[in-house]
Amino acid sequence: MAGDHRQGLARLGERLAVQALEQAGLRILARNWRCPLGEIDIVGREGDVLVVVEVKTRRGRQAGTPEQGVDEPKRAQLCALAQAYSEHIGWEGAVRIDVVGVELDARGHLLRVSHWREAVDCW
Repeated sequence: MAGDHRQGLARLGERLAVQALEQAGLRILARNWRCPLGEIDIVGREGDVLVVVEVKTRRGRQAGTPEQGVDEPKRAQLCALAQAYSEHIGWEGAVRIDVVGVELDARGHLLRVSHWREAVDCW
């Protein structure tokens, strides 16, 4: 049951993130791209930049803010995933890794959606 709840929360967060990113002008190319290294939540393009997006959704602050969920191991994984995706599609241009934080209150009401551009520096 807890896993289903977390999956539902993650799907909600990703839907809200896609809306915010599209409103900001990002063109969505892929969602939930998987490879042996893990999963990229959202891949988009902004001009000539490929944008890999990690979405972190939190209900309440017990586990900290959404952005605090992107720790050093997660950053390293995101760098590896961005490289794998770039190679998969033959991308040779600039790549950026962003984080979208979605925060809900304890009742599930949206408090904020924040877009942290260039959240992870791999190169």
